[in-house]
This record gives sequence, C-alpha cells and structure tokens, in this order.
Amino acid sequence: MNEVKVSKLGPFPKVNKPVFITSSVLIVGFIIFGSLFSETAATLFSFLQAFIAEKFRWLFIILFNMALVFCIYLTASRYGDIRLGKQTERPQYSLFSWIAMLFSAGIGIGLVYWGTAEPLYHFMAPPLGEAETLESAKQAMNLSFLHWGLHAWAIYTIVALSLAYFHFRRGLPLSIRSTLYPILGQRIYGKWGHTVDVLAVFGTMFGVVTSLGLGVMQINAGLEGLFGIPSTLTIQFIIIAFVTSLACGSLMLGLDKGIKRLSDINMGLTGILLAFMVILGPTLFIFDSFIENVGNYLANIVTLSTWSEAYSNTDWQKAWTIFYWAWWVSWSPFVGVFIARISRGRTIREFVFGVLLIPMTILFFWFTTFGGVAIQMELLAGMNPEVVSPGLVAAVQADYGSAIFKLVEYYPLTKPITLLIVVMIVLWFVTSSDSASFVIDMLTAGGDTNPPKIQRLFWALMQGLIAAILLAAGGLDALQAAAIVAGLPFALVIFVMMYALLRGMSRDRLILYRNQQRYITDESADHNSASEFVDEDLLKGPPKIVKGD
Repeated sequence: MNEVKVSKLGPFPKVNKPVFITSSVLIVGFIIFGSLFSETAATLFSFLQAFIAEKFRWLFIILFNMALVFCIYLTASRYGDIRLGKQTERPQYSLFSWIAMLFSAGIGIGLVYWGTAEPLYHFMAPPLGEAETLESAKQAMNLSFLHWGLHAWAIYTIVALSLAYFHFRRGLPLSIRSTLYPILGQRIYGKWGHTVDVLAVFGTMFGVVTSLGLGVMQINAGLEGLFGIPSTLTIQFIIIAFVTSLACGSLMLGLDKGIKRLSDINMGLTGILLAFMVILGPTLFIFDSFIENVGNYLANIVTLSTWSEAYSNTDWQKAWTIFYWAWWVSWSPFVGVFIARISRGRTIREFVFGVLLIPMTILFFWFTTFGGVAIQMELLAGMNPEVVSPGLVAAVQADYGSAIFKLVEYYPLTKPITLLIVVMIVLWFVTSSDSASFVIDMLTAGGDTNPPKIQRLFWALMQGLIAAILLAAGGLDALQAAAIVAGLPFALVIFVMMYALLRGMSRDRLILYRNQQRYITDESADHNSASEFVDEDLLKGPPKIVKGD
C-alpha cells in the first residue's frame, strides 16, 4: 500500500472513507452528547482541560520554546535556501495576498475579539503585583504579546512548513499524515495516518465552531449598540445562517476568487480601522508605547515563556498561557494545511520569516493601538480624580467581546466605526469558516488540494449547524474544552514533526550540495541556478491520491 485511497460515498464523489466516516461519527456523537447533556459535557471536558493544564504544562512550555528555537535555526541554516517546489519557481501569491490569507485562517478574528479585552483584563487582574498600576499595565502588554507572539506563530510555522515541504518537495498528499513519512514510511497510508488526520479534523471543526459561536455573540452586541437589536438566540441564529451562507458562496467561488478576495478586502478594512484609531487617537503614545512594548517583550521573553508557576500557588497560568498554547496546538492542523496550500514557490527562509514575523508585528501594533490605549485611558482616570473612568474595565468584566465597542465610543464617528467593526467580524468569520471547510475537505479527501465543492459545502453547513445547536443548548464551553483536550495528543505529533522535517531536509540538503558541486565543475553548463538539478531527484514520491474501487 503506497497511496491514499479515495472513493465515492453517497453524494460525495471523493472521500477517504476511514477519515471521513470516523470524523463524522465523532462530530455527530459530540453534538448529541454536548446538546442533550450539556452540563455533564461541560463538567467532563472542563475537568480534562484542567487536568491537562495542571499535569502537562511543562510539556507545552517545552514544545513552544523548542518550536521557536527550531524556527530560528532554520532561518540561519543552509536549509533556508530550499524552495517549496522547484528551485526555479516563484511564489504563487503576492506578498499582500499571502499575508491576508495567513490572517484569514490563522488569527484575524482574534484581533477584534481580544485586541482590547485581553490587555485590559491582565491590567485589572495581573498574575503578579498590584492591579491597575503602571507596572501592571506593562505586564499586561507583555503577557498579551506572549500569548499572540513568536511562540504561537512558531507552532503554526512548524506544522505548515512540514506539510508544504513534504507536499511540494516530495510529492506526498497535502495531509497531516505526510509529515510523518520519514518515520512511518508507507504506514502513513494505514491506521496511523488515518488517526492523525481524524485528530486534525476534530480540532479544526471544534475550534472554528467555538470561535463562530463566540463571535456571533460579539456581532449581536455590536448590532445592539448600533440599531438596538436585542441579544437573543433568534437573532444569533439569523447571524449564523447569514455568515454560513456567505461562507458557502465564497467556497463555491474557490480559493482565488473567494477566500483570497475576501482576505484582501479584510486586510484593507483592517488598515483603514487601524489608521483611523492611530490618527484620531493618542498618536504619539501609540508609536512610543509600541516600541517600548516590543522591547519589554523581547527583554523578558525567556522568563515569560519558561514561567511555570512552580514557586507560586495560583492558577493564572493554567487559565491563560497554557490554555492559549493548547488552543494554538489544536488549531495548528487547520492553519498549517491552509498556509501550506498557499505557500508554493517560497524558500524555507522566506516562509519562516513571513509566517513568524509579519502577522505578529501587525498583531502587536493592533494590541498597542486598542488594548494599550484602553489601558492608558484607565490609568489617566485613576491618576486624576477629576477624570471620570471610561468604564472599559467594567465592560471587560461584563463581556470580553463588547470591550472594543465601548472603546470606540470615545472616538469620533462612533456609529460608522462600530458598523465597520461588525462588518470586519463577519468577514473574518466567513474567511475562517470557508478556509476551515476547505482544509477539512482536503483532509477527508486524502490530501487533494482541490477537493469537490459539494464536500466543502457539507462541512461549511455542518459548522453553522453545530454552532447553532450548541449555542442553543449551552454547549459551547464543552466544545471549547474538547478542542483544548485534543491539543495534547497533537502536541506529541508536533514533536515528531520537527524530527521528521529535519530528517527530510537533511536528504534534500545533501542532494542540493552535490548538485552545486556538479554545477561548479561543469564549465559548459548554462543554468539559472546552481541548485536546479535537485528537482528531478526530490520530486519523486508516492502517488498523492488514487481513485478507489
């Protein structure tokens, strides 16, 4: 056996039956359990989440730091010259569109939901020291940067690079199983490969559905402030139906005409909102504090990223840092597959720098512009008795998602800006939903990079249906905890990925070196690149997908 077999299943023309059927059964089973026994499900998975955070925090700390060190090593090593595809290829997408799609899958919605709320929360409830002081303000920005910075994107980079390397250099399917090929060999086409792909589908579906459910409530909060539309289940069901229908339309248009265009639009809107907040806000403070925040983060990164509460008796880190890192791990299959799909033609060095640094820099500036400014407003109110508190801390205590809407009340053009934010949330969810559906369909279709559209529609509709059912039954907390629990076994997979990638690239580097020597000694050769010989040797691999019986 040396291929992923796909065949027709009911209305679906091309599925890998073991992955598709197992994933569907697990997802449906959880929906039934989470909706009919929501309190039991929430209790069970919350217990498992707390158990993992308590007993395995050391594992996540080691994983994230090792991933970051590995990424830095790749950029400095000779492996950085290897191109994801033929050595003469150029990137498939422009830098702007590539970055926009990174956000559409990876983290875009987090900008709006947490950009104001998280720094404010750490400011009012810091893990160390006194709350609502200058020191807690600096600590709040450090912690927010830790959770959304280099370590998070290092995990995405490892998974995405492993997938892209083994797909574009070795001709293996664009599927999680392919990243383990140097270790498992042909066994990736058996039960071990099916298992890691099912785990990836599970984490992707539940992670996106949780974000969709939480985001719907944030959209409803924005609409309530704009038009007085009440926050009710009926309204939230309508929002879910609207977002799902837009995602289905985007999926039908395909990657270039759908996801890419929406991502470009959203990046444009993000730039407009950022410019508005910077120009009409405390501009000098934003630029000054951005530089200081980045400097503080880099100066304290080793201490922050290795802190494990060994000498303190609190649960803060379990509730925040370990939660985030388990969440990023559970999302990494989805984000990794999607980033790999859009990264053909980039060198490993360019890929790592791009994925690791560019989105992170934009995130840091966003957090400074929204969260940092919100903290400054609260600090000024606390230092001057004559200044009335803006009430931003109280807004965070009431509802994380409403914090950004409370902040823009202190800016001109509040109504238009609130409407812009609501539109951005909707579009970020549409791009997250359709890219997740695209990824799940690739995984359940054996790694096919252009799976049938009917299957993409099925997974998009499933996301909307699951979100609506669990929102009504109160099962979103259980779903989120389940996604976190799924992060533990996949964390072990990422350890193996790093080793497998290093083994795979070692062979690639050896062949590249030999061909460079051949190029140097061949005086009559006329080549564009000394490494172009490598492609014929390296692009040989097992068939990607074959039609089953």
